[in-house]
Amino acid sequence: MDILKQKITPFLWYDNQAEEAANYYVSIFKDSKITNVSRYDKEGAAVSGMPEGSVMTIEFEIAGQVFTALNGGPTFNFTPAISFVVSCETQQEIDDLWEKLSAGGETSQCGWLTDKFGVTWQIVPSILEKLMGGPDKKKSGRAMEAMLKMTKLDIDALKKAYEGA
Repeated sequence: MDILKQKITPFLWYDNQAEEAANYYVSIFKDSKITNVSRYDKEGAAVSGMPEGSVMTIEFEIAGQVFTALNGGPTFNFTPAISFVVSCETQQEIDDLWEKLSAGGETSQCGWLTDKFGVTWQIVPSILEKLMGGPDKKKSGRAMEAMLKMTKLDIDALKKAYEGA
């Protein structure tokens, strides 16, 4: 996908790990690729303090979503105030993504984790919206109560809670 065809593109600011992070994410998600790499030229290096020839920006695509990562120096850090929600069809997909994205990072409640680069992800089953927003408030409440006790989300346990089993 051409970045100009996507209305909004997440732009991620890294100290100097943009290329490493992009390659990491592309290795984890199916249907992913690096689409463009721009390097600091002499002028850009002089202004930014980055080495000439090093990666300035790297564009990559994960499951059709285009991202741009910048090596911008230590000025800004990621916070959980912005996160990426990954909708998973199966428990195997949740388990795989959870294991890979949390490696070297931190896990949190309700399917949230922060990867080794400081980016926050929510790894959730696609059925979660139906379980949490269903018309039966008692069933949805049980699913919510079960989810609040989980770190990595468990589809079967959420379904059982919803059904009252």
